[in-house]
Amino acid sequence: MAGIGDAAAPGEGGGGGAEGQERDGRGEAEQPGGSGGQGPPPAPQHTETLGFYESDRRRERRRGRTELSLLRFLSAELTRGYFLEHNEAKYTERRERVYTCLRIPRELEKLMIFGIFLCLDAFLYVFTLLPLRVFLALFRLLTLPCYGLRDRRLLQPAQVCDILKGVILVICYFMMHYVDYSMMYHLIRGQSVIKLYIIYNMLEVADRLFSSFGQDILDALYWTATEPKERKRAHIGVIPHFFMAVLYVFLHAILIMVQATTLNVAFNSHNKSLLTIMMSNNFVEIKGSVFKKFEKNNLFQMSNSDIKERFTNYVLLLIVCLRNMEQFSWNPDHLWVLFPDVCMVIASETAVDIVKHAFITKFNDITADVYSEYRASLAFDLVSSRQKNAYTDYSDSVARRMGFIPLPLAVLLIRVVTSSIKVQGILSYACVILFYFGLISLKVLNSIVLLGKSCQYVKEAKMEEKLSNPPPASTPGKPSSKSQNKCKPSQGLSTEENLSASVTSQPVHQKENVIPLLVTSNSDQFLTTPDGDEKDITQENSELKHRSSKKDLLEIDRFTICGNRID
Repeated sequence: MAGIGDAAAPGEGGGGGAEGQERDGRGEAEQPGGSGGQGPPPAPQHTETLGFYESDRRRERRRGRTELSLLRFLSAELTRGYFLEHNEAKYTERRERVYTCLRIPRELEKLMIFGIFLCLDAFLYVFTLLPLRVFLALFRLLTLPCYGLRDRRLLQPAQVCDILKGVILVICYFMMHYVDYSMMYHLIRGQSVIKLYIIYNMLEVADRLFSSFGQDILDALYWTATEPKERKRAHIGVIPHFFMAVLYVFLHAILIMVQATTLNVAFNSHNKSLLTIMMSNNFVEIKGSVFKKFEKNNLFQMSNSDIKERFTNYVLLLIVCLRNMEQFSWNPDHLWVLFPDVCMVIASETAVDIVKHAFITKFNDITADVYSEYRASLAFDLVSSRQKNAYTDYSDSVARRMGFIPLPLAVLLIRVVTSSIKVQGILSYACVILFYFGLISLKVLNSIVLLGKSCQYVKEAKMEEKLSNPPPASTPGKPSSKSQNKCKPSQGLSTEENLSASVTSQPVHQKENVIPLLVTSNSDQFLTTPDGDEKDITQENSELKHRSSKKDLLEIDRFTICGNRID
């Protein structure tokens, strides 16, 4: 029994093991294959699950269709929301653009007012201080034999330039007497409105061309007359240059007279159609300027042009008022008739400038702080003209920077005033003398205020170092150590003391081997448009002559090509 049980046990165990192996084999075969053997396949169960999900989706679709209605759409449109903070950078930029546009009128007008007073200072200089300086230069020339020839020069270069300016003014004034203003007025008035509009636009273009070439003619005359005699002659002579300068001033004065006459015809027209067309020409300027790419240098040129244009328009309006008041026997009532038109012209010019600059800065991502840099650049010209190493008169500096040449405009204004106002009797001459002293007082007061403001702007812009820094050497970017030691300012005085002392001091004649101080500095980056990536110093020095598109603002005048154009 025991043996049998013992024998059966292994048999049973063996049989059970075989069956277990078979089950395990079937199980292993069923798991990967998913079918086989006698077990139920899982595919029908998966199909039932998919069918259940599809039926559920159909029920949701039917429910959504039944619930979709116009009322639910309106409710969703009225209650849906969004978060602007998800795109914070974009909306912050938009807000800053709005703030910049709101700041543009204030910053632009501050620049315009400062620039207009600069032009007024240069314009008053022709009527007030220039005659006195010419008188002093002639007095020195006449009394020179009494004191002996202590210097190789008979006159200082500035005195020679003053005498040339005075002689040009006198000659052009007498030449203007041969131009009949009345005949020109009736000739222009007989033309149609369209012709006058075309003529006025042509005159504006011609005025810019005359200003560009005229300042070169005057500078060439001044340098030819004051060039040291030891150098080799490389010019055609002083007399040809002088006749060229006289011819330029005379022609430019006639051009401005035609502009003033056209504006006078527009004021006196019955339906004011010509005046409206001329004012609309300012808005055409917006179309030609706003939708273009501008850089900081181009905007600086445009700002200078707007300053010069606005001041010239003020003088033209003054001439128009003088001519009209003369025709109406200086009746004060007629002045109030002209006053609305004058205000309309000034307001349109101001509005056009504000809109133009606001959108130019918006489209080109230029901040409103750039106008303070422009103002500091103009102030630097005024302060540097008072330095010991000044190389030009301030009126000439304004002419180069803004394209405003006061000589032709002064000749025309003198011609109009002398023909409109008759001076008879001792009392009239006394009034003229008092008026002249009043102009001198206005010029001195304006110069003092401008000089103080200019020093303030230069200090705020941290440009005092340019006034006291040594001049750069002939090789760009490598200043000479010897010149630095010679020209280094005294350490005992502060920057403000150096600035105030240099403003009131007289210019000193420098030797020929000393390089004159330039108004630009290669190391300065405050008023410089970025040129991109930094390059090696040697490569930058080799390419400095060929890179003229990106310049310091102190190098940009009215007719310097910035980029691809002159603005």
